Amino acid sequence: MGRLDGKVAVITGAASGIGAAAASLFAAEGAALVLGDLNHTGGEEIALQCRSADGRAVFQTTDVEDESQIKRLIDRATSEFGRLDVMYNNAGLGGAVGSIESTTIENWDRTMNVLLRAAMLGMKHAVPIMRAVGGGSIISTASVAGFYAGGPHAYSTAKAGVINLTRSVALEVGKHRIRVNCICPGLINTPLVYNHIPGGEPVAAQIFSQTQPIPRAGTPADVAAVALFLASDESQWITGEAIVIDGGLTVGSSQVGGGQGVSMTSPIAVFSGPSFLPRKG
Repeated sequence: MGRLDGKVAVITGAASGIGAAAASLFAAEGAALVLGDLNHTGGEEIALQCRSADGRAVFQTTDVEDESQIKRLIDRATSEFGRLDVMYNNAGLGGAVGSIESTTIENWDRTMNVLLRAAMLGMKHAVPIMRAVGGGSIISTASVAGFYAGGPHAYSTAKAGVINLTRSVALEVGKHRIRVNCICPGLINTPLVYNHIPGGEPVAAQIFSQTQPIPRAGTPADVAAVALFLASDESQWITGEAIVIDGGLTVGSSQVGGGQGVSMTSPIAVFSGPSFLPRKG
């Protein structure tokens, strides 16, 4: 028996990295999935992989900067599978990278839209559906950068916002048996990161393995395992928590920023976009 048998989950940012790993794991554990991402090709491939392994999954191209698209993605869960039990707000990007004086308002706003506002909108539209079925689990991807200074300004600020939003909404909706938690990864070797490091994934893995006490790079599967726990009934008495998964980074290293390969003090304004698009300067 799967740990998510009978449950329906929506996952944003599902076309690669953490979202793709969560989709595969959730499907293997019995969940029916509605997957959203800007990357249409990658998202359809993940949905097909889930179905090929006898899972149930559909994909819908979704821009999480658009409230109507988030709502349509969540409504797809009820129209396709009849209910919603798990909302995983995972879509992300590096966002505005550079010194505070070089940061443009356009790059700042887009970072906040994707990393913070989209999580709020996922919660907003998931809550009434979950309340109607007697409860559910809302999960968001935050970051250890949300606890500390040192990451890119906009990224760290948005992730700190996700952490506090998680706690605030958990307080409101607990009476409906809706749990709200977030995951705070450290350095995870995802396309969002290694696509911007010369040498790519193997070089990033080597660098990250030397950064925290556990001597290997974090993987999307590591984060997906925590998401599975939070999605399952095993965590039914856990809410309002920010769960750190970082190999000991925050207790054994001062390198706790969420950098994407460009110093936050760089005089150059940079925007690190979705993993399947080239970085814009």
